Amino acid sequence: MLLLAIESSCDETAVAILAGEPGQPATVLASEIASQIELHRVYGGVVPEIASRNHSLHLRPLVEQALTHAGATMAQIDVFAATSGPGLASSLLIGATAAKAMAAAARKPFLAVNHLEGHLLSPFVETGVVPPHLALIVSGGHTLLLDVESPGNYRKLGGTRDDAAGEAFDKVAKMLGLPYPGGPEIERAAATGNKEAFTFPRSMMKEPGFDFSFSGLKTAVLYTLSQRNPESGTPLREDLADLCASFQEAVIDVLVTKTLRAARHAGRKTIALSGGVSLNKTLRSAFEEACRREGITLATATPGLCTDNAAMIAFAALLHAFEGKTSPLDADIDPNLRLAAS
Repeated sequence: MLLLAIESSCDETAVAILAGEPGQPATVLASEIASQIELHRVYGGVVPEIASRNHSLHLRPLVEQALTHAGATMAQIDVFAATSGPGLASSLLIGATAAKAMAAAARKPFLAVNHLEGHLLSPFVETGVVPPHLALIVSGGHTLLLDVESPGNYRKLGGTRDDAAGEAFDKVAKMLGLPYPGGPEIERAAATGNKEAFTFPRSMMKEPGFDFSFSGLKTAVLYTLSQRNPESGTPLREDLADLCASFQEAVIDVLVTKTLRAARHAGRKTIALSGGVSLNKTLRSAFEEACRREGITLATATPGLCTDNAAMIAFAALLHAFEGKTSPLDADIDPNLRLAAS
């Protein structure tokens, strides 16, 4: 089966073509991405109007490029798919409308895919088999713990009550005068810092549930800046690396501790880590050490599948297509689409 998928939930325009059969590793024949980071960097975050305008500009060339790299024609595509949510409404509409139009023109099925499900399943693209596991999706917009029985069978155990982890990274980076996106910048600065130099809070660690909160940590960084440099509230040069390392360690400590606790609660012996923040090498190392200590298998996506991409959307759609599922061509996008009920 050949499947073409489009991802346009935020500021990355992406097209992928996958080939696969049930129970077999999926083959990524093409995975094309047009990044808009440089366009949005000057604004310190994503501007929806600029994002949607550039999706329209890049989408057709990316589809043609994907077909060329896959050695396929439009007529050979068996299923078309697109992200339907969550995300920016104006961005989602571009990709979903294009995929529906191609499906209608080719008289082939269309599948609407949850962006979060793409992240959730991304660690298993190379094996093609999704075992029961405990999943942590950690990205710029989401921090979510899910108990996964099988593809499509998810139970939410916890999520963020305020800022997502990636959002906290970006906001703290802005406080520290670092460029957008902030996650990689903080990780880079933290490499030479002392993670014990500053004591930052680990919110909700003693509460019985599995929810997260990072707004208090963000505020603690702000207060620390004011105390260290009352005149401007900006970081002292000698503090920057230590502030980044201490902040990063606080986030990682919460993510690892709560995820391991949730895995024990759900009785899962596999943890899957996905989302853009999962690219953080210090976070991955902390999970590897904790899972090794607990006798738990850790599954992670390859770097190219961690940030927003269409290959993960195609893989999620492929699994649904194997079950004979389709979506109507009048299916609407949902900027607030949820993945699972609590």
